Amino acid sequence: MNNVQLFDRAAFAALKNEAAKSPRKRANLNVHQSFDDIVQRLFIAMLPDSYVRPHQHIQRHKWEFFMVVEGALDLLFFDEHGVMTNRITLKAGGECTGLEIPPNTWHATVCFEPVVFMEVKQGPYDVTEDKGFAPWSPEEGSAEVPAFLTKLKSANIGTAF
Repeated sequence: MNNVQLFDRAAFAALKNEAAKSPRKRANLNVHQSFDDIVQRLFIAMLPDSYVRPHQHIQRHKWEFFMVVEGALDLLFFDEHGVMTNRITLKAGGECTGLEIPPNTWHATVCFEPVVFMEVKQGPYDVTEDKGFAPWSPEEGSAEVPAFLTKLKSANIGTAF
């Protein structure tokens, strides 16, 4: 049992506490040992005022898997012009708790309550090659983010950004 890692309510409470203190209003707990690992596994705590800029994973073999373990999260999907094409709610213990996103799929996440989810994606992780950000979305930290995040949270399929 020496190498067994436990992920329990106490660990998730601590992760949510870290997220609350973070300027980005999210925090992660890496399960993988290194960014060079073939599979990247992490838990992410996210608060409602966290902005995840719409992006796609540009390497054709880089899928992404989400599973909500506490709370709820909306995954928003867009076409290349910034029109929302789908919105899927993942909820711990709900009808749908997880999904896998194929490569080159424009997406973003929003939440209305604190959430903890597991993300799994193919490694190795290289920050310079991981994401292509949507040119129709504001950069993280810019003055346009609060209004854009509000629009993301209330958007319906067909909304253009």
